Amino acid sequence: MMPRDVDPRLLRGFVAAAEELHFTRAAARLYVAQQALSRDVRRLEQTLGAALFLRTTRQVELTAEGERLLPLARRVLAAHEELAGAFTAPRPLLVDLNTDGPCTQRTVLMRARELAPDCELMARFESGLTHAAAEIAAGRLDVAFGYADGLDPALRAGLEAMPVRYEPIAVLLPEGHALAARETVRLDALAGETVYVGAGNPRTVEWTRLAGELFAGRGVEPAPPAPVAVGKEEFGRVMAKTRNPVLVTVGFLDMPASVKRPLTDPVPLSPLSMVWRKGLTHPGLDALRAAAAGLAADQGWLDPPPGSWLPKGLTPRPDGG
Repeated sequence: MMPRDVDPRLLRGFVAAAEELHFTRAAARLYVAQQALSRDVRRLEQTLGAALFLRTTRQVELTAEGERLLPLARRVLAAHEELAGAFTAPRPLLVDLNTDGPCTQRTVLMRARELAPDCELMARFESGLTHAAAEIAAGRLDVAFGYADGLDPALRAGLEAMPVRYEPIAVLLPEGHALAARETVRLDALAGETVYVGAGNPRTVEWTRLAGELFAGRGVEPAPPAPVAVGKEEFGRVMAKTRNPVLVTVGFLDMPASVKRPLTDPVPLSPLSMVWRKGLTHPGLDALRAAAAGLAADQGWLDPPPGSWLPKGLTPRPDGG
Protein backbone atom coordinates (compact mmCIF):
# COMPACT_ATOMS: atom_id res chain seq x y z
CA MET A 1 0.00 0.00 0.00
CA MET A 2 1.25 3.47 -0.90
CA PRO A 3 2.18 5.45 2.24
CA ARG A 4 0.17 8.60 2.84
CA ASP A 5 3.19 10.76 3.71
CA VAL A 6 6.59 10.87 1.99
CA ASP A 7 9.31 13.21 3.25
CA PRO A 8 9.98 15.84 0.54
CA ARG A 9 13.69 15.54 1.33
CA LEU A 10 13.63 11.94 0.12
CA LEU A 11 11.87 12.97 -3.09
CA ARG A 12 14.36 15.78 -3.60
CA GLY A 13 17.26 13.36 -3.31
CA PHE A 14 15.59 10.92 -5.69
CA VAL A 15 14.98 13.63 -8.33
CA ALA A 16 18.58 14.85 -8.16
CA ALA A 17 19.92 11.30 -8.52
CA ALA A 18 17.47 10.56 -11.35
CA GLU A 19 18.47 13.69 -13.28
CA GLU A 20 22.21 13.27 -12.78
CA LEU A 21 22.30 9.44 -12.96
CA HIS A 22 25.40 9.85 -10.84
CA PHE A 23 25.21 9.82 -7.03
CA THR A 24 28.37 11.86 -6.46
CA ARG A 25 27.18 14.72 -8.69
CA ALA A 26 23.67 14.54 -7.23
CA ALA A 27 25.02 14.74 -3.69
CA ALA A 28 27.18 17.77 -4.60
CA ARG A 29 24.14 19.44 -6.13
CA LEU A 30 22.22 18.97 -2.86
CA TYR A 31 25.21 19.82 -0.62
CA VAL A 32 25.05 16.49 1.20
CA ALA A 33 27.43 13.58 1.54
CA GLN A 34 27.06 10.80 -1.01
CA GLN A 35 26.44 8.30 1.79
CA ALA A 36 23.56 10.44 3.11
CA LEU A 37 21.99 10.61 -0.35
CA SER A 38 22.31 6.86 -0.85
CA ARG A 39 20.74 6.30 2.57
CA ASP A 40 17.79 8.58 1.68
CA VAL A 41 17.24 6.80 -1.64
CA ARG A 42 17.22 3.41 0.11
CA ARG A 43 14.76 4.75 2.68
CA LEU A 44 12.48 6.00 -0.11
CA GLU A 45 12.68 2.63 -1.85
CA GLN A 46 11.76 0.90 1.40
CA THR A 47 8.89 3.35 1.98
CA LEU A 48 7.48 2.77 -1.51
CA GLY A 49 8.32 -0.92 -1.61
CA ALA A 50 9.97 -0.55 -5.02
CA ALA A 51 13.51 -0.45 -6.44
CA LEU A 52 14.05 2.91 -8.13
CA PHE A 53 17.57 2.52 -9.52
CA LEU A 54 19.69 -0.14 -11.16
CA ARG A 55 23.20 0.45 -9.85
CA THR A 56 26.41 -1.14 -11.07
CA THR A 57 30.03 -0.17 -10.59
CA ARG A 58 29.93 1.62 -13.95
CA GLN A 59 26.53 3.27 -14.28
CA VAL A 60 23.23 4.19 -12.68
CA GLU A 61 19.88 3.73 -14.44
CA LEU A 62 16.26 4.26 -13.47
CA THR A 63 14.03 1.21 -13.12
CA ALA A 64 10.55 1.24 -14.62
CA GLU A 65 9.24 2.23 -11.17
CA GLY A 66 11.80 5.02 -11.00
CA GLU A 67 10.72 6.31 -14.41
CA ARG A 68 7.10 6.27 -13.22
CA LEU A 69 7.93 8.11 -10.00
CA LEU A 70 10.07 10.90 -11.53
CA PRO A 71 7.32 13.11 -13.03
CA LEU A 72 5.16 12.57 -9.95
CA ALA A 73 7.99 13.55 -7.62
CA ARG A 74 8.71 16.67 -9.67
CA ARG A 75 5.09 17.76 -9.41
CA VAL A 76 5.01 17.14 -5.65
CA LEU A 77 8.21 19.16 -5.12
CA ALA A 78 6.96 21.98 -7.35
CA ALA A 79 3.73 22.13 -5.34
CA HIS A 80 5.73 22.07 -2.10
CA GLU A 81 7.88 25.00 -3.26
CA GLU A 82 4.83 26.89 -4.49
CA LEU A 83 3.20 26.47 -1.10
CA ALA A 84 6.30 27.69 0.70
CA GLY A 85 6.70 30.60 -1.70
CA ALA A 86 3.13 31.75 -1.23
CA PHE A 87 3.93 32.84 2.32
CA THR A 88 7.51 34.09 1.98
CA ALA A 89 9.11 36.76 -0.16
CA PRO A 90 11.40 35.26 -2.81
CA ARG A 91 15.08 35.57 -2.08
CA PRO A 92 17.21 37.78 -4.38
CA LEU A 93 18.24 36.10 -7.63
CA LEU A 94 21.94 36.53 -8.49
CA VAL A 95 22.56 36.97 -12.22
CA ASP A 96 26.01 37.08 -13.83
CA LEU A 97 26.03 39.39 -16.86
CA ASN A 98 29.68 38.66 -17.67
CA THR A 99 30.45 42.30 -18.44
CA ASP A 100 29.65 45.63 -16.77
CA GLY A 101 28.51 47.49 -19.86
CA PRO A 102 25.85 47.60 -22.59
CA CYS A 103 25.13 44.02 -23.69
CA THR A 104 22.36 41.60 -24.57
CA GLN A 105 22.39 40.22 -21.03
CA ARG A 106 21.79 43.64 -19.50
CA THR A 107 18.90 44.27 -21.91
CA VAL A 108 17.29 41.00 -20.79
CA LEU A 109 17.83 41.85 -17.13
CA MET A 110 16.31 45.33 -17.46
CA ARG A 111 13.23 43.95 -19.22
CA ALA A 112 12.87 41.24 -16.53
CA ARG A 113 12.97 43.91 -13.82
CA GLU A 114 10.09 45.64 -15.58
CA LEU A 115 8.12 42.40 -15.75
CA ALA A 116 8.73 41.49 -12.09
CA PRO A 117 9.24 44.75 -10.16
CA ASP A 118 8.77 43.02 -6.80
CA CYS A 119 11.66 40.60 -7.43
CA GLU A 120 15.21 41.51 -6.51
CA LEU A 121 17.39 40.63 -9.50
CA MET A 122 20.99 41.30 -8.49
CA ALA A 123 23.64 41.64 -11.20
CA ARG A 124 27.30 40.77 -10.97
CA PHE A 125 30.00 40.96 -13.62
CA GLU A 126 32.54 38.17 -13.99
CA SER A 127 34.02 36.76 -17.16
CA GLY A 128 33.49 33.23 -18.42
CA LEU A 129 30.57 30.81 -18.51
CA THR A 130 32.76 27.86 -17.48
CA HIS A 131 33.48 29.63 -14.19
CA ALA A 132 29.87 30.80 -13.81
CA ALA A 133 28.48 27.30 -14.43
CA ALA A 134 30.65 25.92 -11.64
CA GLU A 135 29.37 28.70 -9.36
CA ILE A 136 25.77 27.77 -10.28
CA ALA A 137 26.46 24.12 -9.51
CA ALA A 138 27.89 25.13 -6.13
CA GLY A 139 24.84 27.26 -5.30
CA ARG A 140 26.75 30.56 -5.25
CA LEU A 141 25.06 31.89 -8.40
CA ASP A 142 21.64 31.46 -9.98
CA VAL A 143 21.75 32.54 -13.62
CA ALA A 144 24.48 33.24 -16.18
CA PHE A 145 24.89 33.78 -19.92
CA GLY A 146 27.26 32.38 -22.53
CA TYR A 147 28.01 29.62 -25.03
CA ALA A 148 26.39 26.73 -23.17
CA ASP A 149 27.17 24.06 -25.78
CA GLY A 150 30.88 24.73 -25.24
CA LEU A 151 30.76 23.57 -21.62
CA ASP A 152 32.08 20.19 -20.50
CA PRO A 153 29.22 17.66 -20.62
CA ALA A 154 29.50 16.92 -16.89
CA LEU A 155 29.08 20.62 -16.08
CA ARG A 156 26.36 21.11 -18.69
CA ALA A 157 24.35 18.14 -17.32
CA GLY A 158 23.38 20.04 -14.17
CA LEU A 159 22.08 23.06 -16.06
CA GLU A 160 19.04 24.07 -18.02
CA ALA A 161 19.66 26.41 -20.94
CA MET A 162 17.59 28.73 -23.10
CA PRO A 163 18.91 30.17 -26.40
CA VAL A 164 18.76 33.97 -26.30
CA ARG A 165 20.69 35.39 -29.26
CA TYR A 166 23.13 34.63 -32.05
CA GLU A 167 25.66 37.40 -31.45
CA PRO A 168 27.93 38.54 -34.31
CA ILE A 169 31.62 38.12 -33.57
CA ALA A 170 34.19 40.86 -34.02
CA VAL A 171 37.90 41.36 -33.66
CA LEU A 172 39.45 43.94 -31.34
CA LEU A 173 42.54 45.42 -32.98
CA PRO A 174 45.29 47.62 -31.53
CA GLU A 175 45.44 51.09 -33.06
CA GLY A 176 47.88 51.05 -35.96
CA HIS A 177 47.23 47.40 -36.83
CA ALA A 178 47.16 46.74 -40.58
CA LEU A 179 43.49 45.71 -40.41
CA ALA A 180 42.34 48.57 -38.19
CA ALA A 181 41.61 50.93 -41.10
CA ARG A 182 38.87 48.62 -42.45
CA GLU A 183 35.23 49.02 -41.47
CA THR A 184 34.81 45.24 -41.41
CA VAL A 185 37.35 42.42 -41.52
CA ARG A 186 36.92 39.37 -43.71
CA LEU A 187 37.57 36.19 -41.78
CA ASP A 188 40.24 35.07 -44.26
CA ALA A 189 42.10 38.35 -43.62
CA LEU A 190 43.02 36.98 -40.18
CA ALA A 191 45.13 34.21 -41.79
CA GLY A 192 48.64 34.45 -40.37
CA GLU A 193 47.47 36.46 -37.35
CA THR A 194 47.89 35.39 -33.73
CA VAL A 195 44.57 36.15 -32.01
CA TYR A 196 43.85 36.08 -28.29
CA VAL A 197 40.89 33.78 -27.53
CA GLY A 198 41.34 33.20 -23.80
CA ALA A 199 43.70 30.24 -24.15
CA GLY A 200 44.82 29.08 -20.72
CA ASN A 201 42.04 30.97 -18.90
CA PRO A 202 40.05 28.32 -16.97
CA ARG A 203 37.07 30.67 -16.70
CA THR A 204 36.47 30.94 -20.46
CA VAL A 205 37.13 27.44 -21.80
CA GLU A 206 33.86 27.50 -23.77
CA TRP A 207 34.95 30.64 -25.67
CA THR A 208 38.34 29.16 -26.50
CA ARG A 209 36.60 26.08 -27.88
CA LEU A 210 34.29 28.15 -30.06
CA ALA A 211 37.28 30.10 -31.41
CA GLY A 212 39.17 26.89 -32.14
CA GLU A 213 36.27 25.63 -34.24
CA LEU A 214 35.95 28.97 -36.04
CA PHE A 215 39.67 29.19 -36.84
CA ALA A 216 40.13 25.53 -37.84
CA GLY A 217 41.72 25.35 -41.30
CA ARG A 218 41.81 29.14 -41.69
CA GLY A 219 45.46 29.74 -40.79
CA VAL A 220 44.72 31.69 -37.60
CA GLU A 221 46.79 30.89 -34.52
CA PRO A 222 45.47 31.26 -30.96
CA ALA A 223 47.66 33.55 -28.88
CA PRO A 224 49.49 31.93 -25.96
CA PRO A 225 48.06 32.38 -22.46
CA ALA A 226 48.24 35.92 -21.12
CA PRO A 227 47.66 37.26 -17.61
CA VAL A 228 43.94 37.23 -16.80
CA ALA A 229 43.03 40.91 -16.70
CA VAL A 230 40.11 42.09 -14.55
CA GLY A 231 38.57 45.41 -15.52
CA LYS A 232 38.71 47.63 -18.58
CA GLU A 233 41.93 49.40 -17.63
CA GLU A 234 43.88 46.20 -16.96
CA PHE A 235 42.54 44.51 -20.09
CA GLY A 236 43.61 47.50 -22.19
CA ARG A 237 47.05 47.52 -20.59
CA VAL A 238 47.67 43.81 -21.31
CA MET A 239 46.36 44.19 -24.85
CA ALA A 240 48.66 47.14 -25.50
CA LYS A 241 51.59 45.10 -24.23
CA THR A 242 50.95 41.98 -26.35
CA ARG A 243 49.40 43.83 -29.35
CA ASN A 244 47.53 40.70 -30.34
CA PRO A 245 44.05 41.03 -31.88
CA VAL A 246 41.33 39.75 -29.56
CA LEU A 247 38.25 37.75 -30.60
CA VAL A 248 35.12 39.34 -29.05
CA THR A 249 31.43 39.84 -29.78
CA VAL A 250 30.24 43.09 -31.36
CA GLY A 251 28.74 44.11 -28.02
CA PHE A 252 32.10 43.91 -26.22
CA LEU A 253 33.23 47.01 -24.35
CA ASP A 254 35.06 49.66 -26.34
CA MET A 255 38.66 49.63 -25.18
CA PRO A 256 41.25 52.42 -25.16
CA ALA A 257 43.85 52.50 -27.96
CA SER A 258 41.94 49.89 -29.96
CA VAL A 259 39.21 49.53 -32.59
CA LYS A 260 36.50 46.88 -32.88
CA ARG A 261 35.69 45.52 -36.31
CA PRO A 262 32.90 43.04 -37.20
CA LEU A 263 34.02 39.86 -38.96
CA THR A 264 32.44 38.96 -42.29
CA ASP A 265 32.44 36.43 -45.14
CA PRO A 266 31.10 34.47 -43.37
CA VAL A 267 29.60 36.40 -40.47
CA PRO A 268 30.54 34.27 -37.42
CA LEU A 269 27.92 34.07 -34.68
CA SER A 270 28.29 33.20 -31.01
CA PRO A 271 25.25 31.34 -29.59
CA LEU A 272 24.36 33.16 -26.37
CA SER A 273 22.22 31.15 -23.95
CA MET A 274 20.85 31.84 -20.50
CA VAL A 275 21.63 29.01 -18.07
CA TRP A 276 20.45 28.11 -14.58
CA ARG A 277 20.55 25.16 -12.20
CA LYS A 278 18.20 22.29 -13.02
CA GLY A 279 15.13 22.36 -10.82
CA LEU A 280 15.47 26.06 -9.91
CA THR A 281 12.10 27.76 -9.44
CA HIS A 282 11.91 31.49 -8.80
CA PRO A 283 9.60 34.27 -10.06
CA GLY A 284 12.71 36.20 -11.09
CA LEU A 285 13.81 33.32 -13.31
CA ASP A 286 10.33 33.24 -14.84
CA ALA A 287 10.67 36.96 -15.60
CA LEU A 288 14.12 36.50 -17.15
CA ARG A 289 12.87 33.69 -19.38
CA ALA A 290 9.85 35.73 -20.48
CA ALA A 291 12.05 38.77 -21.13
CA ALA A 292 14.55 36.78 -23.19
CA ALA A 293 11.82 35.09 -25.24
CA GLY A 294 10.02 38.36 -25.91
CA LEU A 295 13.14 40.28 -26.90
CA ALA A 296 14.38 37.46 -29.12
CA ALA A 297 11.06 37.43 -30.96
CA ASP A 298 10.83 41.22 -31.26
CA GLN A 299 14.45 41.78 -32.27
CA GLY A 300 15.02 38.68 -34.38
CA TRP A 301 17.89 37.64 -32.13
CA LEU A 302 17.58 33.98 -33.10
CA ASP A 303 17.36 34.55 -36.85
CA PRO A 304 20.85 33.96 -38.30
CA PRO A 305 21.56 36.44 -41.11
CA PRO A 306 22.43 35.13 -44.58
CA GLY A 307 26.05 34.10 -44.97
CA SER A 308 26.58 33.36 -41.29
CA TRP A 309 28.62 30.75 -39.42
CA LEU A 310 27.59 28.88 -36.30
CA PRO A 311 29.29 26.05 -34.37
CA LYS A 312 28.55 22.59 -35.68
CA GLY A 313 25.19 21.09 -34.85
CA LEU A 314 23.26 24.35 -34.56
CA THR A 315 22.39 25.33 -38.15
CA PRO A 316 23.71 24.59 -41.64
CA ARG A 317 26.51 26.99 -42.47
CA PRO A 318 26.47 28.49 -45.96
CA ASP A 319 30.28 28.64 -46.13
CA GLY A 320 30.44 24.85 -45.63
CA GLY A 321 32.94 25.29 -42.83
